[in-house]
Amino acid sequence: MKQQTRIQLVLATIFLTMMCSASAMAAEHGTEAEAQDMVKKAVALVKSAGPEKAYKVFTEHTDGAFKEKDLYVFAYSFDGTCIAQGANPKMVGKNLLAMKDVDGNAFIKGMIDMVKTSSKGWYGPYKFSNPANQSYELKKSYCERGTGDTMLCVGTYFEK
Repeated sequence: MKQQTRIQLVLATIFLTMMCSASAMAAEHGTEAEAQDMVKKAVALVKSAGPEKAYKVFTEHTDGAFKEKDLYVFAYSFDGTCIAQGANPKMVGKNLLAMKDVDGNAFIKGMIDMVKTSSKGWYGPYKFSNPANQSYELKKSYCERGTGDTMLCVGTYFEK
């Protein structure tokens, strides 16, 4: 009887550990509401602190208001030049207008066209490499017009 109780205890512990791990992993994904809120805060910072200072904050700060869970701010001028990038600072200064996902979707151009037309909204789905697992996953981004001919966006992965 003691052996059976120990086995049940071990199995229960394994099950609970797996459930907690799954919950923790799910909590690491940002939600649509969190993405929209982050963009609104980013637009407010650009307006209050000025674009140059705000873009530096979005790109250089590794956590906080503009980088949380798997969410981060990225910004582009309407010509396709990356002006801020919270996940990969090496992208700043590069023109990525023609960049395509694995399915041939020119998603940066698509986001810019959407913002030019509507000033704000969701763009997607498109496939993007998730740095957490190095696989391509469906993603969509919420974008709003910044100052002048710019846009600020935050993307979120689709839940599986």
